[in-house]
Amino acid sequence: MIKAAPDLLEIASALLPGTSLDDAFVAPDGNIHRVLLIPGVAAVRVSKRPLAAASMPRRVEVLRQLASAGLPFQVPVPLTPVTAFGDQAAVAVSWIGGTALPRGAGDPGQVAEVLEAVRSVPLDGALLEVLDDRAQGPSWSEIIAEEIIPRLPARWQTEGQARLEACLALEPAPDALVHGDLSGSNVHWSADGRLLGVLDWDMAMPADPAIDAALMAWHGWENVRRAVSASTYRRTRTWDALFGVEHLVATMNGRPMTSPDGFVTAIVPWLEANVPMIR
Repeated sequence: MIKAAPDLLEIASALLPGTSLDDAFVAPDGNIHRVLLIPGVAAVRVSKRPLAAASMPRRVEVLRQLASAGLPFQVPVPLTPVTAFGDQAAVAVSWIGGTALPRGAGDPGQVAEVLEAVRSVPLDGALLEVLDDRAQGPSWSEIIAEEIIPRLPARWQTEGQARLEACLALEPAPDALVHGDLSGSNVHWSADGRLLGVLDWDMAMPADPAIDAALMAWHGWENVRRAVSASTYRRTRTWDALFGVEHLVATMNGRPMTSPDGFVTAIVPWLEANVPMIR
């Protein structure tokens, strides 16, 4: 377990006065928030950067909307208001029990269950309003074409352009709720294999549900292939082949590309290690 920094403990105590923090520990480092886990009680999320602090109220409202959407699993429910601590913002959300499956574990039925539950949420009204930020920034394809591909090593620029064109050639898919980080520790199961909850909706957006299917390759591509239709599987491989779908989602839903050089630094090792076949 990672020991919590004193300021993180102070913030948790201010948000949840009287709550024992004796068993609290820090979740593995994330890109957007520091998270203090208080087992059985709450998770305290603290912004790492000004952009995350500014967007936290909107992300918390997404959780409120999802909590009333009739999902067949739990989502973290805000327990406190979003509160400023200097230039940081913080909120406590409810604890979700269960555990994540190890990489490569699971079966097609479990993959299909999660994907169906997420994409079946009605994407309209208040939920769509709070989720859809696409008008706030350039399109993902503009970011890739103008900010990323020109920064790639020369040996990858032509290939990167070809993979982008393959994504753009996909038949448009109706928008559905996409979690955007649907893998690993964000999906919790009971000991007997029941889906209990889905955490961390920071990347949620309206998009092609094949993106979430690609993210579920955490459980193995063969499990994904058997969990979705042949056409959806081809879409998942096409999206993932660009730069790895876990990187690609960071360019979507109007999100600004604050560090294109850092993005390229992250994706080049992925490109070198993965030469996926679109099939």
